[in-house]
Amino acid sequence: MGRLAPRPLLLALLSLALCRGRVVRVPAGSLVRVVGTELVIPCNVSDYDGPSEQNFDWSFLASGSSFVELASTWEVGFPAQLYRERLQRGDIVLRRTANDAVELHIKNVQPSDQGHYKCSTPSTDATVQGNYEDTVQVKVLPDALRVAAGPQPSLGPSLREGEPFELRCSASTASPLHTHLALLWEVWRGPARRSILSLTHEGRLRPGPGYEQRYRSGDVRLDTVGSDGYRLSVSRALASDQGSYRCIVSEWIGEQGNWQEIQEKAVDVATVVIQPTVLRAAVARNVSVAEGKELDLTCNITTDRADDVRPAVTWYFSRTPDSTLPGPHVLARLDHDSLVHSSPHMALSHVDARSYHLLVRDVSKENAGYYFCHVALWTPGHNRSWHKVAEAMSAPGAVAVTWLEPDYQVYLNASKVPEFSDDLTELECRIVDVESTEASVRFTVSWYYRVNRRSDDVVASELLAVMNGDWTLKYGERSKQRAQDGDFIFSKERTDTFNFRIQRTTEEDRGSYYCVVSAWTKQRNNSWVKSKDVFSKPVSIFWASEDSVLVVKARQPKPFFAAGNTFEMTCKVSSKNIKSPRYSVLIMAEKPVGDLSSPNETKYIISLDQDSVVKLENWTDASRVDGVVLEKVQEDEFRYRMYQTQVSDAGLYRCMVTAWSPVRGSLWREAATSLSNPIEIDFQTSGPIFNASVHSDAPSVIRGDLIKLFCIITVEGAALDPDDMAFDVAWFAVHSFGLDKAPVLLSSLDRKGIVNMAQRDWKSDLSLERVSVLEFLLQVHGSEDQDFGNYYCSVTPWVKSPTGSWQKEAEIQSKPIFITVKMDVLNAFKYPLLIGVGLSTVIGLLSCLIGYCSSHWCCKKEVQETRRERRRLMSMEMD
Repeated sequence: MGRLAPRPLLLALLSLALCRGRVVRVPAGSLVRVVGTELVIPCNVSDYDGPSEQNFDWSFLASGSSFVELASTWEVGFPAQLYRERLQRGDIVLRRTANDAVELHIKNVQPSDQGHYKCSTPSTDATVQGNYEDTVQVKVLPDALRVAAGPQPSLGPSLREGEPFELRCSASTASPLHTHLALLWEVWRGPARRSILSLTHEGRLRPGPGYEQRYRSGDVRLDTVGSDGYRLSVSRALASDQGSYRCIVSEWIGEQGNWQEIQEKAVDVATVVIQPTVLRAAVARNVSVAEGKELDLTCNITTDRADDVRPAVTWYFSRTPDSTLPGPHVLARLDHDSLVHSSPHMALSHVDARSYHLLVRDVSKENAGYYFCHVALWTPGHNRSWHKVAEAMSAPGAVAVTWLEPDYQVYLNASKVPEFSDDLTELECRIVDVESTEASVRFTVSWYYRVNRRSDDVVASELLAVMNGDWTLKYGERSKQRAQDGDFIFSKERTDTFNFRIQRTTEEDRGSYYCVVSAWTKQRNNSWVKSKDVFSKPVSIFWASEDSVLVVKARQPKPFFAAGNTFEMTCKVSSKNIKSPRYSVLIMAEKPVGDLSSPNETKYIISLDQDSVVKLENWTDASRVDGVVLEKVQEDEFRYRMYQTQVSDAGLYRCMVTAWSPVRGSLWREAATSLSNPIEIDFQTSGPIFNASVHSDAPSVIRGDLIKLFCIITVEGAALDPDDMAFDVAWFAVHSFGLDKAPVLLSSLDRKGIVNMAQRDWKSDLSLERVSVLEFLLQVHGSEDQDFGNYYCSVTPWVKSPTGSWQKEAEIQSKPIFITVKMDVLNAFKYPLLIGVGLSTVIGLLSCLIGYCSSHWCCKKEVQETRRERRRLMSMEMD
């Protein structure tokens, strides 16, 4: 359990929370200033919510007297006569820093200014809440700080980089209070200044920005000399150390753990001039060396330093005379510890302190270029550190490597020239008259293509393929895809022969081709560098392109009379500008315009491809599978026969012929396609006309009843024997009120009496039978609601011709009849009503039984009547 706070304390805290007023604040403790410095006392009001600006009054209390009015922000006559003159001169100033804050400034503080300063604010509140004034004590000390520049024993008119120097400054104080001194060394270079090293009032050394490393290494130090001397020591002067040095001393006092800077003085100590080190490096400007020999380059150094400096030499190589970025091409390096870093085939040495040699062994072509020598002078420092005092880069020395180029010629020959599109093209690039070649030389090839133009326009060449020195082959944009498909083949048949083959030459490939053979030289690192290119003369690939011509003529060699006879048609083909053509034939039939069943319908019957493979296309007459024949009579002649023609075969017959050209052996390319003239089959007959209709005695039935639909066929025109007629009958239904849905096949019966039933998703059954020669009955057993809709029959008549063959007539359709299936309300609700009554009776009897049992056995209680006393009533007469 925690302890509760005392009740008086709680009341005080509550009163403070509810009645917080304004509070005037000045710096806590006391302020200490030195004579002649400026005194600044801030004063502000917290929790102020009054007018826009708060008014302030300042009063001064010297020791042993009362407060005297000093200054006011709102009352002009407030100050005492003693301070009005100082206010007018500006020695005493009130500066408002905010609406609720003000600062009192006293310039050139005097000993008489020591005392207590009170900041107060007038109150306009109805009740006094808070603190309306605050007081701070100010102590004024005499100026006892002395700062002067000391003698500089080691500083001459100028210094060299790397030489040491010292600067001295003296500082002391005779303050009556216990104060601390802080010292800071600064260097000025024009308007910019840098802090070097400081000694804080707490006795800590702090290096300035950029001097941290030199301070840690001991290169820059700050020491005390005697009781009032401070020495700045620099062991190795740098170029950045040049400038004017100043010693800044500040005096601090500490009271109650807080530090105050009471004054600061500075003195210019000396000006340090750093004389730059003279350093130059030189390399021979032009050097020529033969391939395979040694290259010896000398770097000569010139400097005015004779003291303990060590040079670091680095050799650089570049392909250009620009030495601004030589880093990635370092050849060899000698550091200030005389350690050499180089590759095995290079050596770096020095004959004397001013001459350094670079030796490159087994010079190759890749060593040709520009060489630079970089020199840096280093001086040792403290803790084994090193300081760079100067650096220089030589002018580039050009080195030319001479070598014996291989001498050879290149010839391009077209071994196979195309005459047509898709022909093979083969080019052969040969190297001849090879001289001065060694085992370290290899040859590669590049293939180029250029479009032929009749004008003098300059056409850029397109790269087809290029082979590098490591035998890798790269394709150009023009040939990349075709090379992947195997249409472009680049190969090297022999050491001096390169081949380029186009398996299937197209018209876009016509143009000029040339090859470029490159000689590659093996380098020291086993890499290959191109040394020479030789171009061949171009070879033109061209053939006269003419449009392919394909003509097909169809004729009927035998007259055609009536249905049942054999129809024969021959197609003769002729072509021009097609290489080694082979033909594929497709027999097409077009219904005549007057055929209302399928006007302008094109039907593909049978085809024969260029490999003489026969295929039935859309021939769907199962009874006449072998009734059509297409055969090749000659290379350019084809014959089509159709046996036992039907009336439905009437139409226009054509041959569609496609010419194919061979491509790469077993492949073929379509060259041209042509259509023959039409051959018409027209039956001039006056046969019977068939019609079909649908009839039902009960188009509206109750669900579950039998639906009977009759398809009745009528014959007009010539009378036919019933044995000479047969029919294919199919029943369709559209299960909607309109004919907007697709018809559904229900059942069919062909002319041979075979019945086919379609799959159905509901329980009603179908049956289809032939009632008479011209009547067909469709029955729906156990009709359901889904059986409503439009029903019609489709009839295809077959008529026996005088020759004894059956002829298929045009298909006819009847008009639809709408069938409605109704629901029997009494039968629909009979069984649910009986079931409901039965369940209600059983539940009622069961409820009565449960109630009787509960009342008879479970709820019986024994009641004992209390015996009544028999008292006689008094006679009325006694009243």
